[in-house]
Parts: sequence; C-alpha cells; structure tokens
Amino acid sequence: MPSFDTVLEPDHVKIRNSVDNSAKEIGTRFDFKGTGAKVELKDKEIHATGDSEFQLEQIEAVLYGKLTKQDVSISFLDKAEKIDKLGGDKVRQVYKIKEGIPADLAKKIVASLKDSKLKVQASVQGDVVRVTGKNRDDLQTAIAHLRKSFSDNPLEYKNFRD
Repeated sequence: MPSFDTVLEPDHVKIRNSVDNSAKEIGTRFDFKGTGAKVELKDKEIHATGDSEFQLEQIEAVLYGKLTKQDVSISFLDKAEKIDKLGGDKVRQVYKIKEGIPADLAKKIVASLKDSKLKVQASVQGDVVRVTGKNRDDLQTAIAHLRKSFSDNPLEYKNFRD
C-alpha cells in the first residue's frame, strides 16, 4: 500500500548559516559597535543577547532576515515569552527550534484527513504522521489537502512509497 510521512523538521545547516551570517552582520554594523550584542546557536536554541530590549528587536530583525534569505520558515522558531535579565543591563532572548510534529498538531492532521472524506488512513507514529492509501492519486490529493489546511506550518512530505 502506498504511503508517505508528514514531518516537521528544519534544515539545521541553513539555520546555522543564518545564525553565523547574523552574528557577522551584528559584528560589523555601526549601531552595534561597542555593545554586547551577539547571537549564537546552542544545541536546539538560538540565544540573542543585547544591552536593551530595543537592541534585541534589532537583532531579531537581522536574524529573521537571514533565515528568510536561506528559505527557513520563521515558524520553526518558538520565541520565549519572557526576556531573561542578565548581569548589569544585559538581556537575552531565547528562540527554541521546533522539531517534530507536536501531539496536538498531529491529532488535528489526523482529524482533518478523516473529515475530508478522502480514502486515506492517517496514524501518529511518534513525531511523524504516516498517511496510507490505496493508490498514489489519493495520497497526492491528501498532500494537497494538508498543504491547504495547514499552510501556517512548514510541513514536509517524505518517504513517499508505492
């Protein structure tokens, strides 16, 4: 039976390139000279550090611009609600990199496919949703349905098998 996997995984190489390019631009920009402004990638988090909240907003604009140029969706980043106060007047903003489909989104995907009356079955397997059907055309229709229904999430469709 043909099947495919619906996944939510960012391209870590492009994210690292974007963070490195952002750090390079922050190091050379005149408005950041002589400040503690920096951006760095640690495990699955991006840490932006600055002297004020306004400076963090400027760093965020640079970071988002570089991510967009690398074709990385901003929705992969989960911005922390609060800004951490460091020693003195330093502040830090943490962005977690989302990877894998969360359980609530997986349930919505399965429910959406069931409600669509398509001849496919969807099952949650960890952080992946596997969709199976009788023929390839049903699966392609399911992919089109998911792209339309969940356009705000950068879902990818992998392991398409006949």
